[in-house]
This record gives sequence, structure tokens and C-alpha cells, in this order.
Amino acid sequence: MNNRIKTLNDINIEAIALLNSSLGVADTIRFLNQFTTGFGNYTEEREKMFDNMSLEDIVREIKVMRVDQKDGRDLIF
Repeated sequence: MNNRIKTLNDINIEAIALLNSSLGVADTIRFLNQFTTGFGNYTEEREKMFDNMSLEDIVREIKVMRVDQKDGRDLIF
């Protein structure tokens, strides 16, 4: 009988391997991404990103991006 207590890292590795074997790589990543909190200050970054843009400018860019995606063009940011 194995009385070794698994470390949290060992459990994580085993769990990810099981998820991967059942769900595949893409769905495992999608599942795990639910639990990441990210980093940085989104509010501050958003204010800088849209500082000189009106609401109309933002809406126009969204519409252009949607058309580009429909046309199959890759968007690079």
C-alpha cells in the first residue's frame, strides 16, 4: 500500500493529464482558463486604450473587426 501523500503539484499534474485524455488539449485549456484571474489593471489599461476615442470610434472599429472576421481575414493586434 502506498502511504505517500501526494503534493498539490502532483495532484494538479495528474488532474490535467486526466482532463487532457478525456477532453483533449483545446477543451482542457478552455476549462482551466475559467480559473485564472489574469493580471494587470484592466480599468487603467482600458482607459489608456480608449482615451482618445469616442463611442462612435469604438463602435466603428468593432464593426470593421466583425466584417474582417466574416471575410476570414486574420486580425493582428
